[in-house]
Amino acid sequence: MDAQKKIHETVTGNPVVLFMKGTPQFPQCGFSATVVQILKACGVNQFASVNVLAEPDIRQGIKDYANWPTIPQLYINGEFVGGCDIVKEMYQAGELQKALENLATH
Repeated sequence: MDAQKKIHETVTGNPVVLFMKGTPQFPQCGFSATVVQILKACGVNQFASVNVLAEPDIRQGIKDYANWPTIPQLYINGEFVGGCDIVKEMYQAGELQKALENLATH
């Protein structure tokens, strides 16, 4: 399966997906760790994560998929939300919590 197809299936098959460096238990970059902490603060303890360090084709492919140059990348309900700065801003504004609340209704 090519990287774009695999990414698309992961993004559309899970309510919350984080493409990150490392794992939620052991993030390997500060930005990935921050997004994991924000998700947990929003009460999201179970989410799909993809360690791009373990999958080089996905690491490049996800940048092309979202046309976004950096990792981490957060997806909610199949939609690209953003990277660390955007997620942090949305969390501080209360927008991320609203987006995550809608998960149960889809």
